[in-house]
Amino acid sequence: MDTMKPKSALNSKSKLARTFQKVINLRTATRIASNNGICMLASQPKVKEDFFTDKKSQQFDKNGVDTRDRRKAVLEALVAKLFAGITSIKAAYAELQMAQNPYNNDAIQVADQAVVDELQAISELKRSFLRKELRLSPQVTLMLAEIQEQQGLMKTYEITIKKLEAEVDLKDSDITSLKNQLDDYIAFNKSLEKKLNSSGSLSMFDALRLTKLNVTHFIQFLHHTLRSIRSFVKLMIRDMESAHWDLDAAVKFIEPDAVFTKQSHRLFAFESFVCITMFEGFNFSHFSPSDHPQQQQQEPVPLEKQRNRLFFDKFKKLTNANPRHFLSHNPNSSFAMFTRSKYLQLVHAKMECSLFGNLNQRKLVNSGGVPDSAFFLAFSEMAKRVWLLHCLAFSLDEEVTIFQVRKKGRFSEVYMECVTEEALLFSGEISSGNDVCASGELRVGFTVVPGFKIGETVIQSQVYVSPATATPASG
Repeated sequence: MDTMKPKSALNSKSKLARTFQKVINLRTATRIASNNGICMLASQPKVKEDFFTDKKSQQFDKNGVDTRDRRKAVLEALVAKLFAGITSIKAAYAELQMAQNPYNNDAIQVADQAVVDELQAISELKRSFLRKELRLSPQVTLMLAEIQEQQGLMKTYEITIKKLEAEVDLKDSDITSLKNQLDDYIAFNKSLEKKLNSSGSLSMFDALRLTKLNVTHFIQFLHHTLRSIRSFVKLMIRDMESAHWDLDAAVKFIEPDAVFTKQSHRLFAFESFVCITMFEGFNFSHFSPSDHPQQQQQEPVPLEKQRNRLFFDKFKKLTNANPRHFLSHNPNSSFAMFTRSKYLQLVHAKMECSLFGNLNQRKLVNSGGVPDSAFFLAFSEMAKRVWLLHCLAFSLDEEVTIFQVRKKGRFSEVYMECVTEEALLFSGEISSGNDVCASGELRVGFTVVPGFKIGETVIQSQVYVSPATATPASG
């Protein structure tokens, strides 16, 4: 890793240069004083290198050198040595911290010993100072202190660089992890899109002609629509679990009187809620309950054949289209308005905030935008198929109506079918003497998927049934 030289390192270089210059000037001054005839050092007694001398030595000595200046020089050397020791302690302590994470026992012992050695050296310096036993050469001490301080600073910079490199490696690891997560999400979205398309590949309707259209085609397309609805419901429940929803409380809100024979059957309550919302207004040509007869009379009503052709053309136009791309390029189309209305109706603001942490997706939908999320992708595919089923229904020559079964009503195989196989076993259990219910009748808990009536043909509604008296599931 390329690193820039710290600015403080440049300052340290200049400081070292100043120290050398100072030492040179001190030596030059001493040499000049020796050569000007004032004194000859060889003929004079040697002076102790200690600035703590008696009062007589505080005056001008026989050599003519001012001991006050010498005392000042020794004191500067002492402070420089002290600061150099502190810098070394700082560097050793930084090494000690660095060795903690990741844990390195050998490095910790070495750094700890370095701290102890420097503290002992400073303690010895203090003791010598208090006892007036300092034996310091100002010139040598200044240079050695400066070298020691520079070594300590360089060691500190090296540790700082290692920490920064470790942080860079950690950030690179985080970036790699996030990229992998992004790749996983992209792969999940693609697999989800593929699953939605494969679980409802509509290519079989490419060759469909209006003149050949019949009830069988409607039933086939209804099957593909319900598969898309169930895929969305499973995704919604998974997101709820990820957001730590209380699913039991949510089920109680949707179907407060429902009794489930298995915990997994709670899924049908959510499917019922989605179907009720998505199919509301299906009987009206504009797929809205506000289109009551008085409003429809005020608008020009096309002839039946013209109406059939109009809805069939809408069906063919959107069948193989990508719903997200279609919404992006046709934000004012009837399908786009239907999708926005159903999304805002199905996904409550509090629900969206708890699932995604904000209302950005809702605001984008409300403004005519198209969110780029797996949740909205699944919803738009489901909305597309419900919309196409409505277009197909109004393309038929016969009138199509939708119906739901009254709760707690008696189960009838003519108008209903069970969504669970377990319900069909109740009658066998009852006849064998098992006390599942008292009356031996199956009652409708709630409608999961509404039924359809096309002319004289009845397409059974899908209901969740339970015995007249049953024990709720415990888990």
